Amino acid sequence: MSFLINRRRLMLATSSAVAAGALSSAAGRAATNELRVVVGGGDFGKAFIEAYVKPFEAETGVKVIRITQNITDAQVAMMVTSNSVSVDVGIIGDVDSLASKGCLERIDYSIYKKEDLEGIIDGCKHPFGVGPYLVSLNMVYNTSKFPAGGQRPVTWADFWDVKKFPGARSLPTVTWGCWEEALLADGVPVDKLYPIDADRAFASLDKIKPHIRKWWGNGSEILQIMRDGVADLAECFDGRAVFLIDQGAPIEINRNEAKLYWDYLVIPKGSPNAENAQKFIEFTLRSDRQAAFAQLYPQAPSNRNAYKHLPETVGRKLCTYPEYMATSYFQNIKWYRETGSDGLTNGQRLLQRWNQWILK
Repeated sequence: MSFLINRRRLMLATSSAVAAGALSSAAGRAATNELRVVVGGGDFGKAFIEAYVKPFEAETGVKVIRITQNITDAQVAMMVTSNSVSVDVGIIGDVDSLASKGCLERIDYSIYKKEDLEGIIDGCKHPFGVGPYLVSLNMVYNTSKFPAGGQRPVTWADFWDVKKFPGARSLPTVTWGCWEEALLADGVPVDKLYPIDADRAFASLDKIKPHIRKWWGNGSEILQIMRDGVADLAECFDGRAVFLIDQGAPIEINRNEAKLYWDYLVIPKGSPNAENAQKFIEFTLRSDRQAAFAQLYPQAPSNRNAYKHLPETVGRKLCTYPEYMATSYFQNIKWYRETGSDGLTNGQRLLQRWNQWILK
């Protein structure tokens, strides 16, 4: 994966046909001194291998089989129910759902060092999964349009204020959602964002809709939008913006009111190599390993102690830098997945309403 995006959403598009082949070949796997680990593709995968896989192999003597293709949450469930677990460590988003179905091994936190456990951001320590990195969605703006010394937007209310801050805007489609941003722009405090007030969110979106030049649907698209100057203000993955800034683009990241989330490393229930899988996941939560990864790829560490191993210039590019965390918030993914009496999740209801709203 060559850019900062939410992997749990990307994985929804993974080919089930390819996964089915992998599942069928996994039946009857026995314990070995090997470990099958999803590492991801692109620059993300390369950094994952260098920071985690190779050092783990050197320390333990365990051979790691790299799996560059992502697997979906549904495919993990399929592996377990069919007794054909072909992956020992996967990267998923919906850990609660899989855990409730008995599809995941419980994480053995007894093997972790005390300082690492204390350093890990609380939400990233789940009984059935561990979040080794965080991603953020931030407001970004073109410094040619908003130069230093002049007025610059610092809140989502500013983003919505087209008179005070004129210019073309870009926001994400329902794939990523901007419900929280719409509510913040309308004056809702961060600690009152959930449950999402859909009526209020869409009323707020009604106000900004005429000023959105482009609704983007993936990381590559927003990168192109900001690189080409299609929008003066946008919501963007911070890693994408860092990439542009490092290339000399006139882009600034506003770290205030950033939305943070993460994915989980998990062990499918029935993995024949669960013991080594536990060791590998513990390895990825070590502060020095997360620091090594962050220097290879701009993905923020979940272990706060990683910043002790990072140069200040690198640390300031990452969304969990202590100064930024003070003005950021965590997206409540659990709320999006709660199911109502109609059998739909909160997220599905928002999707249905969005599909009607965007066509108006």
